[in-house]
Amino acid sequence: MVQRFAFHGRRPPVGARPGSLALPAEPSPRSIHVIEYGPGGHLVERDVVDVEELVEVRGAKGVKWIEVNGFGDEAGLRRIGEIFGIHPLALADVVNVPQRPKVESYEGHDLVIAWMARLVERECELEQVSFIVGADYVISFEEEEEDVFDPVRVRIRGGALICTMSADYLAYALIDTLIDGYYPVVEALGEAMETIENETIDQPSRRTMTQIHAARRLILRLARAMRQHRDALSTLARGENGRIGPEVRLYFRDSYDHAVQINEVLESYREIAVSLMEMYLSSLSIRMNEVMKVLTVISTIFIPLTFLVGVYGMNFEYMPELRQRWAYPAVWALMVGVAVTMVIFFRRKGWIGGGEEDDAEAESDEPRGGPTA
Repeated sequence: MVQRFAFHGRRPPVGARPGSLALPAEPSPRSIHVIEYGPGGHLVERDVVDVEELVEVRGAKGVKWIEVNGFGDEAGLRRIGEIFGIHPLALADVVNVPQRPKVESYEGHDLVIAWMARLVERECELEQVSFIVGADYVISFEEEEEDVFDPVRVRIRGGALICTMSADYLAYALIDTLIDGYYPVVEALGEAMETIENETIDQPSRRTMTQIHAARRLILRLARAMRQHRDALSTLARGENGRIGPEVRLYFRDSYDHAVQINEVLESYREIAVSLMEMYLSSLSIRMNEVMKVLTVISTIFIPLTFLVGVYGMNFEYMPELRQRWAYPAVWALMVGVAVTMVIFFRRKGWIGGGEEDDAEAESDEPRGGPTA
C-alpha cells in the first residue's frame, strides 16, 4: 500500500497581502452543483453554469448545499466569496493548500478544513476539502471532482432525517462522511502491515525495508491528520463557535468518537511499524551471524588440514614415510579423520546443526493433552 497526496503545497509570494489566493498553475475546471431542500418534501437540485446564479440561490428559502468542484479562475472564487460574505482569510485557506484540519469562526459563517482519504488502486490519496457553514447554507470546496458525498445526496433525495434539520446538521453529515472514509483506508493498511510482517519473518529483503518505511510514513501522516480532525471535532462538539445547535453537537460527539478510535488504531499501527523495523534488523543480524558461523567453522576445519599439508609438502630428504607407497593415502586419511572429528566435536557442542535438534527436543518436552493437576 502506497501513499500519494492529491495536493501539493501552494502559498502566495512572501510578503503578499493577507487573503491572497495561490491558484495552481493549471486550475481544474470549476463545476457548481446546488441542492436546496426543506420540510414538506421541498427539494431542488441543479447545476449552476454562471456564478451570478448563486445570488438567487443565496436568497432562496430552506437549506442550501453548494458543491464547488475545481477552483477555476480567481475572479469566480472572489465572486462566490462576495455573494456569501466569505471572509478573505477564509477564502485564502480554502485555496492555499494544504491547511491543517481546523475550525475557524468568522462573522456570519464558520470555516471547517478537513482531509479526505480514499483508496485508489491500492494507493492512498489525501485531498483537502473545505466547508463554509452559514446559517442556512453549506459550501463545500474540492479541488478534484470526486463523488465521495453521494451517500449524503441519497439521504437528501430519500427524504431522510437530514431534510428536517438545519444547515449545521448538513455540515455534520458531510464531515462525518469524510471521517468514516478513513475506515477502509485503515483496514487496508492493517492488511498491508500483516503482509509486511509475514515477509519480514519469512524472507526479509530490501523491498521489505522499503515497504516498512512507506507504511510508517503513511501512518504518521494519517495519524497527524486524525489528531487534528479530533481537535476540530472537539471544538464543534462543544459548540464553542455558537453556530452548532445543541442537538447537532451530540452527532458531532459521535464523529469525535470515530476520530479517536481511528487515531488509536493508527497509533497501534505506528508501534507495529517500529517493531517490524526492529524485527527486520534482527533478522538481518541473525542471518549474518549464521553466515559468519558457517564461514568460521569451515575456516577452523581447514586450519589443521593446512598445517598437515604444509608439513607434508616441505622438501626435506629425511622425512618419515616420505618414500613409502602408503604415505600419500595415509596423509589423506589423517586429514579426513581430523576434519570428521572436528565436525563431530562441533555438533556435540551445538555450534553447528543444533537448531533442528533443539527444536525437536523442545517439542518433545512440551506436555501433551490438557493441564495436569
